[in-house]
Amino acid sequence: MARPKPTVGAKVKTVAENRRARFEYFIEDVVEAGIALTGTEVKSLRIGQSSIAESFAEVKDGQMWLINATINEFSHGNRFNHEPKRPRKLLLHAREIERMNSAVTRQGMTLIPLSIYFNDRGRVKVELALGRGKKLHDKRETAKERDWQRDKARLLRERG
Repeated sequence: MARPKPTVGAKVKTVAENRRARFEYFIEDVVEAGIALTGTEVKSLRIGQSSIAESFAEVKDGQMWLINATINEFSHGNRFNHEPKRPRKLLLHAREIERMNSAVTRQGMTLIPLSIYFNDRGRVKVELALGRGKKLHDKRETAKERDWQRDKARLLRERG
């Protein structure tokens, strides 16, 4: 009997969010992944010092890695501090890694981290998505739809 999977989105504290990802990519599939960190990285995340704006994930030797994510050095970390932009191992089942890797190689998709957060058990998790890049006209359509929603909300507020 299979163990039930935790629902993606049981976030307690969001540390970093990639807000441009939903504008730049069509999001196909979202997976929650663990991340292997050192002690000073976790302490730095607890005070919210990180960025995943230009980061991505890739598969090397059957393992998933988070590349180009910045977790700033911990202020009281002394000589045991970590390197801010080091590659970090993402913790996923082998079947999930293989499924995502095949989507990237066959369908030309990209692995994008959407957010880093602490779950209800205090563990650091990464919300990882398979995305297909948008063309310029798709981005214009997204911006137009967002502007219309904003205007519509303003009009409803004024009238009602």
